[in-house]
Amino acid sequence: MNLKRTFGTILTVLGIIGLIYTGVCIIQHNSNFTTLTVIGIIGVFFFFTGISLVRTTGDEAK
Repeated sequence: MNLKRTFGTILTVLGIIGLIYTGVCIIQHNSNFTTLTVIGIIGVFFFFTGISLVRTTGDEAK
């Protein structure tokens, strides 16, 4: 597993965590709207960037 795939996996997991946190806070009406918006946007950005890295990085055997 190369470094780009590992970094893409980490970004994807962080994005999923951010999106889940945003969803839970929206349902429970816990946080400020601005905070949830920023966390949600960053979560979406991390998620799609990570997915893109994992998908476009080829497997190369050494």
